[in-house]
Amino acid sequence: MADDREPREHVRRNRARWDVEAKSYVAAAERGWAREDPVWGIWHVAESQLNVIPANVRGKHAIELGCGTAYVSSWLARRGARVVGIDASMSQLATARRLQKTHGLTFPLIHGDAEAVPCCDAAFDLAISEYGACLWADPDRWIPEAARILRPGGELIFLVNSTLFTLCVPAEDELPVTDRLLRPEFGMFRIEWPGDPGVEFHMSHGDWIRRLRASGFEIEDLTEVRPPETATTSYAYASLEWSRRWPGEELWRARRR
Repeated sequence: MADDREPREHVRRNRARWDVEAKSYVAAAERGWAREDPVWGIWHVAESQLNVIPANVRGKHAIELGCGTAYVSSWLARRGARVVGIDASMSQLATARRLQKTHGLTFPLIHGDAEAVPCCDAAFDLAISEYGACLWADPDRWIPEAARILRPGGELIFLVNSTLFTLCVPAEDELPVTDRLLRPEFGMFRIEWPGDPGVEFHMSHGDWIRRLRASGFEIEDLTEVRPPETATTSYAYASLEWSRRWPGEELWRARRR
């Protein structure tokens, strides 16, 4: 377990943020739960293009770190995984529990912190995060926790904004990403956007690699996501023209040694 079980300041802030924001994500949650074929990220890139979910998860123990409304967990459960979701927002989990009943799927949902997961060591074969812990949790805490709860050979998969996107997106809300560097990469870690009460964490590729390896992971792949020409998004800060030229999202795969 993490040494300090008390949620840190950024965890409390992000919990409060998502308890307020949860109502704005109900419709997206309903669409996600209703999907048989997963789509990923801000551009809804098809599973057939990205192959995020391992080929055979039936009977495997999986955890979604920062599950939100748990639609990713639902996709794993439908494929036979023994999945657990954990999230800091009780409001997000309330939506997830309602949708479990709607779709007849039952799996544990934990109100907790991905930086201090209340699960035993080596309990899981797979840990996954789509804009969950990999964005909203401190990587110096959630990555070691992911390593702790994964069995040797277990897989960590996460999808998050690309480093380049983070360097180029304006701080002002809803302004689209630019073709200019707007902030330094060296020292990039904790980011607080103007007008947003939450706290995000973004790093360079080198910092991701060093932290993953320090926690006992071997990096197997890094996919720089390119959306199809027909992709659409509801996020005003994203531009299809930009994202077709430069990667706006990154999919990481690492395996526990």
